[in-house]
Amino acid sequence: MLKTSDLKLKEVINVIDGKRMGNITDIEIDVETGRLTAIVVPGIGKFLGLFGRNDDVVIPWDKINKIGMDVILVEAGHFNDLKHD
Repeated sequence: MLKTSDLKLKEVINVIDGKRMGNITDIEIDVETGRLTAIVVPGIGKFLGLFGRNDDVVIPWDKINKIGMDVILVEAGHFNDLKHD
């Protein structure tokens, strides 16, 4: 079992380019099914998820490759290809 608080402590890494995307700032849940549908990380240029001009990046659940002990590996392509909040 994995808690959302545990998820937020893990760093998100894009396996496409090896870049660190930051830590999860939020999650999206389908209220009808109760399933997690996406994770949200800070957009480029944000500091600690708070300061910056770019929108958050939403990574769909099907783009998550592996949730490890310390990191979450995702196939995020390029930031421009992803949904922004």
